[in-house]
Amino acid sequence: MQTIDLETQSLRELNQTLHDQIGQTNQTAWEINNPRGSHAIAVGLDAPMDVTINGNAGYFCASMNKQANVHVKGSAGPGLGENMISGTITVDGDASQNAGATAHGGLINIKGNASARCGISMKGVDIVVHGNIGHMSAFMGQSGNLVVLGDAGDALGDSCYEARFFVRGEVKSLGADCEKKEMRPEHIEFLKDILERTGADAKPEEFTRYGSARKLYNFDVDNASAY
Repeated sequence: MQTIDLETQSLRELNQTLHDQIGQTNQTAWEINNPRGSHAIAVGLDAPMDVTINGNAGYFCASMNKQANVHVKGSAGPGLGENMISGTITVDGDASQNAGATAHGGLINIKGNASARCGISMKGVDIVVHGNIGHMSAFMGQSGNLVVLGDAGDALGDSCYEARFFVRGEVKSLGADCEKKEMRPEHIEFLKDILERTGADAKPEEFTRYGSARKLYNFDVDNASAY
């Protein structure tokens, strides 16, 4: 286990050290102490490494992640895992707005709540939130899965494409072109697997699926006044 203390080393030094591990195989476990809400911790990683952040992280923690497993033992600010490609991000606490924005793949596991626009423009990522999510979550969600054990705020899935949303609690309102969907056996199997992998205390049968009604895919001249 390699340890970096942000009380004595700079954030630039930290990220450069982690980036230097690309192509290396002998130092794969890293621990970051005294993060103190610093922004852009462990961004742009591209190696199969395990990074543990002992405390709260600021903006864009683990954004653009590829291959790495990042564990935040605290809460995270806006833009957690933005544009990540693969790997996993686990947050023991809460995540602020825009968690998983534009993320193309991998898994984001938030043990607490997530704020507004969770999964905005998601493009293939799987996001599990053990608590509640805020308004406009998964706005323009293109693909991937958003699983919420708690409640969802206003306008869930507004203008979504083929992303899937599974909510165990109440949804305050659905966004434009988002509707309730049938839960089929393959959805139950998917939930069973991802809930087990993320340590979520819930049963697949307790969730409701939502997704695109596909009415906004093509322009309809009869609805021109609504655009």
